[in-house]
Amino acid sequence: MSMTPEEVRAFYDAHRTVRQYVTNDDGTPIPLPADHLDALLHAAQRAPTDATAQLYSLVRITRPDLRARLVDLTTNAHIATASEAFIVCADVHRVTRVLDVTAHQPGHWPAIAVHFGIGDAVMAGTNLLTAAEMLGYQGCWIGGVMNGLDGIITDLNLPAGVLPFAALTIGRSAENTPYRPRVPRPLVIHTDAYHAATDDEIRTAVEVMNPIASRGGLPGDWARLMNAYFGEGGSMTKREPVLRAALERQGLAVERMDG
Repeated sequence: MSMTPEEVRAFYDAHRTVRQYVTNDDGTPIPLPADHLDALLHAAQRAPTDATAQLYSLVRITRPDLRARLVDLTTNAHIATASEAFIVCADVHRVTRVLDVTAHQPGHWPAIAVHFGIGDAVMAGTNLLTAAEMLGYQGCWIGGVMNGLDGIITDLNLPAGVLPFAALTIGRSAENTPYRPRVPRPLVIHTDAYHAATDDEIRTAVEVMNPIASRGGLPGDWARLMNAYFGEGGSMTKREPVLRAALERQGLAVERMDG
């Protein structure tokens, strides 16, 4: 079945990141029908993958106590109320097991593992979310796994070679999420060579993106938001050592190759 360009645009314009989900009267999640869940998981496994290796795993979270624990670890309350919640992982453990079991010697390629493992994980998760939206659900990628990587690795019993990338929640939306802008296309889509933005183009992009940072009816300041994440002393600076420690723990740290 094909769609017109207008239908494609309308489908993706309907995308929203949703954190409030329709629940039962007691606040517990409403499970997806079995055939809907199967369609989502089928879509995830049909994602492209590098070298046919499928370097990802999805950990489906069903136990209420484990969901509550992940709420604490990620600081994202909607993990407890979504119809479905997953931890999306880069996974090179399985392919090394394939080599072991078939009497081959696994190589040592931690940088490749991170590069292609995260790529495979994102493609599988995106397929799952797109399929969910086709069925009338919405979802949310949760980068807050960075807030509790060590605990997540322990609680989910993740072996060496498996690294949590993000959580992903799915359900029926219970909020009216606004349409969010995107950076102007010329700064994102480059033709034949990278176009380094001018100062004026950057300022224009900030103006376009400011509404995404508005809170409580107050004017937004996207640069301030980016500074809170990526500026000196921002949250990404604080997450950096946590990720480095997790990479080391899971055998995915990349040694420096000086000289």
